[in-house]
Formats: sequence, C-alpha cells, structure tokens
Amino acid sequence: MASVSQDKPPFEKGGLGGFAFDQLHPALQHHIVNSLGWRSLRPLQEAAIAPILRGEHAILLAPTAGGKTEAALFPVLSRMLSERWEGLSVLYICPIKALLNNLEPRLAHDAGLVGRRVALWHGDIGPARKAKLIADPPDILLTTPESLEVTLISRRIDHRRLFANLRCVVLDEVHAFAGDDRGWHLLYLLERLRRIAGRDLQRLGLSATVGNPEQLCDWLAAGSAQPRGVINPPADASIPAEVELDWVGNLRNAALVISRLHRGEKRLVFCDSRVRVEELAIELRGLGVRTYVSHSCLSLEERHAAETAFSQGQNCVIVATSTLELGIDVGDLDRVIQIDAPSRVSSFLQRIGRTGRRSGTARNCLFLITKEEAFLPAAALLQLWSEGFVEPIEPPPLPMHLFAQQIMGLALQESGITVADWPAWLGRLPGLATLERGDLQRILDFMLETEILHADQGLLGMGRSGERQFGAKHFMDLFSVFVSPPSIKVFHGLQEIGEVHQSTFILKEEGPAVLTLGGRSWATKYIDWPRRKAYVEPTELRGRSQWLSAGQPLHFALCQAVARVLAREEPPVAFSRRAVEHMAELREAFDWVEPGKTFLIADAPGSLVWWTFAGRLANAAIANALAGEATKVIADHLAISFTGVVDLASMATAIREKVFGKATELALPLDEEFIAELKFGECLPAELRDREMMARYDCSDALAVLASLPMAAIRLRDSSGAEWQC
Repeated sequence: MASVSQDKPPFEKGGLGGFAFDQLHPALQHHIVNSLGWRSLRPLQEAAIAPILRGEHAILLAPTAGGKTEAALFPVLSRMLSERWEGLSVLYICPIKALLNNLEPRLAHDAGLVGRRVALWHGDIGPARKAKLIADPPDILLTTPESLEVTLISRRIDHRRLFANLRCVVLDEVHAFAGDDRGWHLLYLLERLRRIAGRDLQRLGLSATVGNPEQLCDWLAAGSAQPRGVINPPADASIPAEVELDWVGNLRNAALVISRLHRGEKRLVFCDSRVRVEELAIELRGLGVRTYVSHSCLSLEERHAAETAFSQGQNCVIVATSTLELGIDVGDLDRVIQIDAPSRVSSFLQRIGRTGRRSGTARNCLFLITKEEAFLPAAALLQLWSEGFVEPIEPPPLPMHLFAQQIMGLALQESGITVADWPAWLGRLPGLATLERGDLQRILDFMLETEILHADQGLLGMGRSGERQFGAKHFMDLFSVFVSPPSIKVFHGLQEIGEVHQSTFILKEEGPAVLTLGGRSWATKYIDWPRRKAYVEPTELRGRSQWLSAGQPLHFALCQAVARVLAREEPPVAFSRRAVEHMAELREAFDWVEPGKTFLIADAPGSLVWWTFAGRLANAAIANALAGEATKVIADHLAISFTGVVDLASMATAIREKVFGKATELALPLDEEFIAELKFGECLPAELRDREMMARYDCSDALAVLASLPMAAIRLRDSSGAEWQC
C-alpha cells in the first residue's frame, strides 16, 4: 500500500479516480486523500467500487502487489458506513495464519481511520483475547476456515449472537482454497453462516493467478442468485520480466551460486519441499551467507523471527516453501530464486510477483536446476509462461465426505439435528447439487448403521463410533479436512522450534537422532512419546528431518509442453551457458520428438517405452490397463516403461484395443494409499467412496487428447546390430 504522504496532496480526480471515487462514503474519501496521502487509485481499485457497492459477488484479479486488498476493503468500508452496519459484519478469510498476522496491522489502520475495528481469530490467539472479542465483537474478523468451524461447534460461543450481523466475506488468495477440499469446506461454512445471519452474504475473492476466472466466480457464488462478475481491468504497463534458467546439478552447487550472485541484495529462495529448504539453509550458512528459514512446520515464533529479521535486513537470504508465495510481507525484495521448479505456472507467477515492486525495477526469477528430472519440467513451465498459459482452477469433484463432516459438525453445533433440518443449513449443496437426494440419504443411513451417528427420537447426534474416531480433544479432528501425518513437536529448552514427522526419530544406528530444523542441526536428548515432544540441543553434526508429503502430479499441459521445448531450437527464456549445453544434450538424446505425437520406442529386446507426455495420472491409468502385457510396467509423468514384452506387435495391438478402444474406460487403481487421502472417507458407503475417488482421479480428458495424437513407429538398432520395428 502507498505510504502516507507528508504534504497530503489533493486527489487527482479525472485520473484513476473520478466518478468511481466519488461513489465512496465521504468520510472514507477524506481519509484516502488526507490520511493515506493517495493521489490516485489503481485500475482494479477503481473498477471494483461500483459492483461491490451494489452488493455483487466478485473475483478481483490483479498482479501481486496490485492493490487487491484495498480494492475490496474500501468499498466494503463504504457500505459499512453508508448502510450503518453494526457488530461483526465482515469476515476476511486467508488460507494461512501467517498471512492473517501480516495483514492485521494494515487492515486495522485503514478501518480505524473511519472508526471501525479489526481483530484476529485463529489457533494462536489465546482464550482471554477470544473472550474479549466474543463480548465485544469487531467490525471485521480475520480468520481461517478451520477457526470458523471451531467457532460454530464450540458450546462456549453463542454463534447466533456473534454472526447475526454478518453481511460480507472476503476470501484472500481464493485460488489456494478453490483447488482443494478446503474450498468446499469453506463454502459449506458460508452456507451455515448464511442461515445464522438470515441473509445471503456478499462474497469477494482476491487472486493474482487464475486461468479460468469466470468458472472460479461461479464456484465462489455457488447457489446464490445475486449478480456476480470478474473484475480484471488491464494492468499498468510494466518492465519486461527478467527470467533465467541455470543448470547447476546439485544443491551444494546451487548454494555456491547463491552465495556468489547478487551479493548485497535481499534474495527469496523457493524450494518445493521442507527437506530441501533445510538442506539448502545448512549449505548457505556453511558458506557464510546470512540465511533465514520459513516453512509451515516451524513454530510461529521461529517463522515470525526469521521473516521479521529478513524484512529488516540487507545482503541476506530467506529460504522458504510455498508459504511465502501467498503475499506475506517480507520487505522490499531484490531477487527471487527458484530451486528446480514448482508444478504450476500459477505458483511461478505468485513467486515472481514478489519482485519488481519498486518503481523502475523489473520482476525477476532465476531458476537453479539441481536434479536431472527437474530440468525439462522447469523448461516446459517457462514455455507455458511464455505462451501466456495459466492452469485452470479445478475444485475436486463430489465432496461427499465433506457432506458427512458437515452433518457431524451441525449435530455438534445444534446439539442434535433432524433429517428434515439439514437441508435448511446445507440445501444449496456446494459441489453436490447434481447428486440424487437418495445418495445423501444413503450416507446418513450408513453413518447410523456404523454408529458414527446416533438417532434418538429422530434427533441425530454423534454415535459411539463417531465419538471414538473424531471426539479426541473436543472433536479437533472435525475442524480440518485434511489427514495430518503423525508429528513430534521439537523443543530446545522451553522454546518450541517446530515439528517433524515421527519417522525422523526412528534410530537406524546407535546414538541420538540428529535432525535439521530452522536451518540448524539438533541432537535429540530425550523423546516424550506420550506427549509427542522431543527435546534437543545444538550440534555440529549434519542431520536430516522427515516430512511426508506427496508431490503434486504435473499438469497435462505442462507434460505436453516438454515435447515442445525439446523440439524447438531456441529456449523460451534466457538460459545460462551450462543450461544451453545441457539442453543440447537432451535434444540430441530426444531428437525423435515431435510435438503432437506419441512415440513407442524399443530400447532393448523385450523393453519398450511409450512416450506419451500425458502426465502421471493418465500414464498410471494406462499402465494399469496394460499390466498383463509385460512382466513389469512403470509409469511416470512423461512415459510408461514396459519390461518383459514378448511381442512388440501384440503390445501395439493391446494399446489400440485396451487404451483407445471404443468401449474402454480407463481408471486408476484405488489402492489403500489413495483412499487414505480422503479424510472422513470412512463415513461413506464403499460404493459412494469409490465413486468420489474415481471422479477425483479422472483422466479422461487427457486420454481423449492422447487418443487423437498419431503414434510414431520408430525403428531402432540394439548393440548387437539387430533391428526391430515398433
């Protein structure tokens, strides 16, 4: 946000302000001009005023640092003043607590100018502070979906009194919600809040990176008859971004490059796993680089200290996961460096958007590729970016398990609910409107049969099985929609450092477990297993921590772009000399690649690789269908490998019939690992649970594109001189 001007110049009407600015409440106009010292509004801020004042639902789009927060806040504050909203009337919801903490001072200042109050409500806010907020609610409450669920379920909070005056909800970084089950959870919570408030709630979503904004807007306004629209005015012309890709081969070399490059500047380095963040931080500190660390498994105090020190320093590096992708203020950055590549163009746009905020500076990002398997995906991602592609946001289909979770939440919220009551709370059924009511009744019947629910004279409450599975610590398991891996909190004395997966402490040799956390190494002194706490002390030994998380599958469009990168002569962005040489080697090895084709390659007798460039999910479905055609079948993002193929001609026939046949319906095998990802899946009958999982891992679109591509037959010669035809 613009800093306060000392001379308080007048507002430039007729520029970016004018008629739109005049629609704001006079008190707010006065403070924008005289207290904030603003001379003009940004394009999004001007365009958002009229539709928000009319009460429309909206998606507000602008590049990072494009003024989205004020674009939503100013007209909402104007409505608050003009329409005399009282009590808690606005919820401002963020995907992570750190972003809420970061936004609170800024929102509190702006709202305070017109006599309105802002407060935080999340898991790190103490009981005494929450009790004061309940007794005297603020006008705007900053919170997360999980904290909202706690508030609704808690018997110590009169949620009807607290939310009675609610009128508007702002969803910051809305794309981070919509792409997974937290989005559906949030929409169900808004349905319950709508019932409590007795009115439809205006919904405003903020984002910098969306490939399908109209569809996202429809998702946000699900079930509402109110007008909705996307607000996405042309952005101001900016200096072209400076993007470069370098091949360094390993993480130690990446640390060496970072230590020598851009000395004296502030550098934000992204890694896409917490393990890599910790390893790189150790390497950088070993090279004398002032290094800070930020990721979700560090304690709040550790993260805040690191982010504050970095924001106030110079000539330093902060190494982070995607937690610093979401707009948290870490000061005025000079450089963004990406280790390997994110799996989405949208993530890259968020990250590069952290730079170039000073007048006359360009957005920039340096890719340092440390692993062979990351080089082509990184180049393909930059190819897509150069083409203007951004992935569409695709909410996971059929969230039936969340319907079950919401029924349990309502049973606790209302101290019992009848079968006739729930449609009044959830009747618009976000994500499930296409289901038959009989399917939903089957879920309720199943939960009663398995004693997850209990019926007493028609009143549904938690049953014995439900209490056993979800009742620990006041039903904490119901608040979040994701399965939490078993973790151990790590302490140095009384100071909490963070948490790691419990497998970190499985001893493989004599001596204490040595782990890395916060970019430092720690030797374990004692583990309190019942309380799930580990006590550590600093050590010079090198350790390694464990966190279990599955990497995101690469988008179909990204895998297809790999073929285009291999086939083109010039790289999509600036490549270092090392990267140019490495790409030349890859192009020579893949000199047969042509975009718009798939390739069957026999690289040895009995071995066959089908290069589909279709992505891991589609390839896994194909591998499952062809499992009987070879002794071993392995799928990855780009290809399917077959070992022990008896007859190549019969394999080609099997592909035509089993993969591309008219009656073929390919699907992923739903093993226990897949099913375990579905929290509350045990609340669904097996047939409905399988239907949901099949819908979520559907790859029919990718397979349809694949079926339209010609398959190239390539004749190869092995080392003995024998030839064969694919």
